[in-house]
Amino acid sequence: MIILSIDTSGVDCSACVYDSENDVVLGEVTDNIGKGHAELLMGIIDGALSKAGLALNAVERLAVTIGPGSFTGIRVGVAAARGFALSLGVEALGITTLETLAADYLQQHPGRPVAVGLDAKRGECYLQIFAADGAPLTQAALVSLDDARETLAGFDGAIVGSAAPLFAGEETGSGPDHFPIAIVARVAATKPAHQLKPAPLYLRGPDARPQSGFALERVSPA
Repeated sequence: MIILSIDTSGVDCSACVYDSENDVVLGEVTDNIGKGHAELLMGIIDGALSKAGLALNAVERLAVTIGPGSFTGIRVGVAAARGFALSLGVEALGITTLETLAADYLQQHPGRPVAVGLDAKRGECYLQIFAADGAPLTQAALVSLDDARETLAGFDGAIVGSAAPLFAGEETGSGPDHFPIAIVARVAATKPAHQLKPAPLYLRGPDARPQSGFALERVSPA
């Protein structure tokens, strides 16, 4: 099965074309852009397809990171994946950033449980714990750093992600998280068919909120 995976949930804008039958990455492009995913995503996808030597209609499944992460970036990626899936008549799946980092760790260090913590700022983090086989042991959640430290007290496994230094008492996290786009594709390949359509996993509301207490006077037409 040919899988096209995309990630716009963080500082990277990424796309990967993956052949799941032969476990081969056919084409991959990642650009660390910070912001502006909407403007660059189509070019990134074209680049991955070009490296793979395939046209878009060769894609048999879409995969997209659904968060937690950048509010705007997640919307861009999910909308693109659902649009492509609709036009191609194939399935689109959502892969969380937390399970992506867990799968990346477990691919390199099998046989050990792993906790993934993403620095959410404001004294909070996104946290989820996975078993050695990759199965989730807890739900993805936005929690305070104190609660995270309490949850992880005595945890006999690895701790990865930008919040890991914060759990150890350091003042700052390790910087922006990067979600390996080939891992997103490989995780998608393990999912059974007929999944729910991808939808954003925000866990926290947007920073931009409507102002309250102000209203514009309505003017009746002359």
